[in-house]
Amino acid sequence: MSGAIGSVRNVKIFVLYLMENINYPLNFVTINDIVMQTDYVMYLDFAEAFGEMLDGGLIEKTDAEGEELYVVTDKGRMVARELKSDLLPSILDRSLSAALRYLSFKKRGIATRCTVEKTEDGRFSVTCSFTENKICIFSQTVVVDTLNRAERMKSNFYERPEAIYRGVLALMAGNVNYLFD
Repeated sequence: MSGAIGSVRNVKIFVLYLMENINYPLNFVTINDIVMQTDYVMYLDFAEAFGEMLDGGLIEKTDAEGEELYVVTDKGRMVARELKSDLLPSILDRSLSAALRYLSFKKRGIATRCTVEKTEDGRFSVTCSFTENKICIFSQTVVVDTLNRAERMKSNFYERPEAIYRGVLALMAGNVNYLFD
């Protein structure tokens, strides 16, 4: 079984690269979540690679206030730096951006959601929302003519939700006047 990254070896490089660039201890669930932000790695590949990285001394477990956290070892940093060229730079860049965005939103308690539903007249309703600590801070619904367009909007929303959030706020506040000239 393998995702777009390919072999378990590449999954290790991918995870080490993300953890090295984030550069602070993370728990297993958070590491899994940042790896799964893009569709490049499948969970089973990640789980296998994670165990092998622990056994191989590429990552190590630390204990912070009773929580098991994981960090990249010096050996893991060397592997990430030396072998990252085995993966496409665009995959690494996109994945790191998604991971950092996820961590930023997680610190604030922000969750994103986007749904597509068929309307009674055959069009498609795309509803995107942000909740912060279980309070809706943004919700927008757009109706479009095709499922393909709706799915593209959903995909774009999940790809860069922070940009959409900032963009809509800027437009509503009148801070993006170049769009109207």
